[in-house]
Amino acid sequence: MPARIAHFSLLVPDYDTALDFFCRIGFECREDTDLGNGKRWVRIAPPGAETEILLARAAEDRQSRSVGEQGGGRVWLFLETEDFAADYQRLRAAGVEFETPPRDEPYGRVVVWRDPWGNRWDLIEYAHPDRSGTGN
Repeated sequence: MPARIAHFSLLVPDYDTALDFFCRIGFECREDTDLGNGKRWVRIAPPGAETEILLARAAEDRQSRSVGEQGGGRVWLFLETEDFAADYQRLRAAGVEFETPPRDEPYGRVVVWRDPWGNRWDLIEYAHPDRSGTGN
């Protein structure tokens, strides 16, 4: 069986606030299971996506200091779209903070945005849907 990345964790200060934000921008909650002692298994993803985000509530000081900094200040999350204009407007309507105006690059249309905790994301529509030859 081929390997795949099923989930990756995203540190957040609170499950419900994070779940509310991501649902407002169009993600779906695929699972929200209470594991006891304040811990939950919360999986979210854009509709149709294979890889999911596991929301992980920061439970200690070191984790709390890392909320919003998991990418070390770089864009580290890439939300790919097939309809840049519609998704950009949906993010704007949800109050997302954009760092730059949308721009066209050789690889496609892109805009940098931040989630409420400071993580930097790209919303990107590739010029070539198969991404061949883009270097990405």
